[in-house]
Amino acid sequence: MKIFKFGGASVKDGNGVKNVINVLQKAGASDMVIVVSAMGKTTNALELVVDFYLQKNPKLKVAIDDVKDYHLQILDSLFLNRQHRVFRKIDSLLSDMETTLERNKSTQYDYLYDQIVCYGELISTTIISEYLGTHGFKNKWLDAREIIKTNDTYRDAAVDWKLTQSKILEKVDKMGMTVTQGFIASNTNNFTTTLGREGSDYTAGILAYCMNAHSVSIWKDVPGVLNGDPRVFKHTELLTQISYEEAIELAFYGASVIHPKTLQPLQRKGIPLYVKSFLDPEAKGTSVKKGQRLVPEIPCFIVKKNQVLVSLSSLDFSFIVEDNISEIFKLFHKYQLKVDLIQNSAISFSVCLDNKFNTFEELLKCLKATFSVSYEKNVSLFTIRHYTKEAIRFIETDKDILLKQSTKETYQIVVKQQD
Repeated sequence: MKIFKFGGASVKDGNGVKNVINVLQKAGASDMVIVVSAMGKTTNALELVVDFYLQKNPKLKVAIDDVKDYHLQILDSLFLNRQHRVFRKIDSLLSDMETTLERNKSTQYDYLYDQIVCYGELISTTIISEYLGTHGFKNKWLDAREIIKTNDTYRDAAVDWKLTQSKILEKVDKMGMTVTQGFIASNTNNFTTTLGREGSDYTAGILAYCMNAHSVSIWKDVPGVLNGDPRVFKHTELLTQISYEEAIELAFYGASVIHPKTLQPLQRKGIPLYVKSFLDPEAKGTSVKKGQRLVPEIPCFIVKKNQVLVSLSSLDFSFIVEDNISEIFKLFHKYQLKVDLIQNSAISFSVCLDNKFNTFEELLKCLKATFSVSYEKNVSLFTIRHYTKEAIRFIETDKDILLKQSTKETYQIVVKQQD
């Protein structure tokens, strides 16, 4: 049993869907689960639907029609006959989405987000399952919400591993091909939850762990794991092999190729992960396994933008001690702010925060009641793993540095974001 995961960029149009068959043929498709993300930028488009709905914006219908039109274009490029059942299935899913909005009574953003954004994955997997079936790849379409069970933390749900494993072993066939969704799950009341942005990789890891899979292959629009994001850094190089530990470090610091949660279940059972190019399926890509040294041994560059740098000190200039830090981290947890860097001294404590849930202003009110607070929004956090003097010079050039720190293997700076 193998797990293949295809991201949204790989199935963003009809040619991308057709290329899935090319990948399966060249990779020797047999017994496998195929995990698929929403097509292209569909998640962003559905986020706009949620925003317009909550704002009572008259552009809501246009936003929904854009989602419909985008998928209809893909359907028309894949299926010559509009009488094919896939058209009715997609129309039904889109109608369900509109009905969900009409019947909704909640004003809680995170809850509604999960109930609507999930349709991106439901639609993409329906299209791909049907297309594979018309080309000789017999498969079973499975709703991931029936097998991935979580708590009630919408938009960033925690997996109930015991229940999830039971459901997966009950409902996923070990023989043949299954097509299912990444990113989406459900709670014990069967309301849709999601695993966090880019959570489709995590879904693949969950399935692999629960099924003792042979391997996981993530198909990307890049050759594999690179030593930097090619959209940000020039002259990036392919890392042909890395260890679980190194991949987890890179993911923790913000490398976008592998989702941070994906690697831990694979590491526990020693399941290999391969990151490969869907444009060149026979290329080597990157292997992630236990105990592998980094090849080639070069600096790895990571940047996280739109961060918030916060510095705290006691109102009476007393020491920042364990009790203070414990109180601070309870607040970070309460407001779902991820800490990406920590630096402290006797009387001050600085952190770089990821404000992805837009809760920083609420946090700020609480902090100001106890601490003297200074902060700077829209900063960037640069990280270099396995840094060299040359790499540091390269990353620091022409930047307004607000904070820096280093360990034996990792160098980090926080800088004012450049336009």
